Amino acid sequence: MAVTQFNPTCQKTHFHSSQLSFLSRTLPRQRHCSFPAIRRTQHARISCSVAPNEVQVPAVKAQDPKSKPDCYGVFCLTYDLRAEEETRSWKKLINIAVSGAAGMIANHLLFKIASGEVFGPDQPVALKLLGSQRSIQALEGVAMELEDSLFPLLREVSIGIDPYEVFQDAEWALLIGAKPRGPGMERAGLLDINGQIYAEQGKALNAVASRNVKVIVVGNPCNTNALICLKNAPNIPAKNFHALTRLDENRAKCQLALKAGVFYDKVSNVTIWGNHSTTQVPDFLNARIDGFPVKEVVRDHKWLEEEFTEKVQKRGGVLIQKWGRSSAASTSVSIVDAIRSLITPTPEGDWFSSGVYSDGNPYGIAEGIVFSMPCRSKGDGDYELVKDVIFDDYLRKRIAKTEAELLAEKRCVAHLTGEGIAVCDLPGDTMLPGEM
Repeated sequence: MAVTQFNPTCQKTHFHSSQLSFLSRTLPRQRHCSFPAIRRTQHARISCSVAPNEVQVPAVKAQDPKSKPDCYGVFCLTYDLRAEEETRSWKKLINIAVSGAAGMIANHLLFKIASGEVFGPDQPVALKLLGSQRSIQALEGVAMELEDSLFPLLREVSIGIDPYEVFQDAEWALLIGAKPRGPGMERAGLLDINGQIYAEQGKALNAVASRNVKVIVVGNPCNTNALICLKNAPNIPAKNFHALTRLDENRAKCQLALKAGVFYDKVSNVTIWGNHSTTQVPDFLNARIDGFPVKEVVRDHKWLEEEFTEKVQKRGGVLIQKWGRSSAASTSVSIVDAIRSLITPTPEGDWFSSGVYSDGNPYGIAEGIVFSMPCRSKGDGDYELVKDVIFDDYLRKRIAKTEAELLAEKRCVAHLTGEGIAVCDLPGDTMLPGEM
């Protein structure tokens, strides 16, 4: 199946620094690119960039067709960023790759990143968007919307269907794309189908991404997809891979705040243990409300052990029943929260949840799986596991159940992690509604 590609006839225009302030007011009306008819090609890639050049007398000069990049509208304009007072304190540009970029979650997330809401108001970004042959036209539309939004920090947008091209030099990889479970599909089948996707993306990251790329896996089943991805990227530290369980943490904080009658910022030290499935364990034993242990504030311990846990586990399903769609917006917010937790120092005494590689953990959890645990960060993109947590018999029993599920999933994808022949002895269906 052929896909479409815009191949604009782009012209670079150079300006005196005195003209730049005028440009900032008139760019939306002055596009120095013409767009010929769409041509069809097997692979589509659209690169959109604003790069520094020497300041010259205003001129319009056609480029050699062999050397000019594919680009969109204002991204075809090239001017001297060094002459911009506003940009002198900006940080070095970072490359952010996003898979499933034409989907609803990405539709919310990309504009947060481009606006500076995620990485900061002085951090220019390049967005590298991965789609499929079926979604490439929609991805072109996403690129057009990003262009029309005129984000000053967005210096480049590129789209494609080949992860080996899109992941080139990526410093962050937000892997959202995954196939949902269709009618009659067994869980083992979904693990295999999405596992193949994440095995290929892991190989691509290993080949072309930054050696210190940070990877957040959102596509479900995200814990095991993250495991498959990291096993196929041996040159990237396993510690750099995360499975998103931050939405579950946010949901747990919401429920505790509602029950205690406080605002959510009073709730801290909430952990989601284990798998992003209905076996996940929202930990109220270590959680705090206004600095006090939750069990001292919420005296209804039966509610904590039964209703609270079930509400968090099944929140996504209830939302789908109410609204008729999955929680794309709150998922994108939780991705933002997860990134910020890694690039911002964790407040003293607090922690956050993330699905991380379990090797070397201090909790006695089986090694060789991706398991959600409490983490702290110094704000450098790295993290350390929290040691000062307490356990009781109730918590350990729940953790053992989600641990057993992840070990079973690991055996089911052994053929994708290089650990032998797959053996699927999965427990009961514990997948979340959003996977269906």
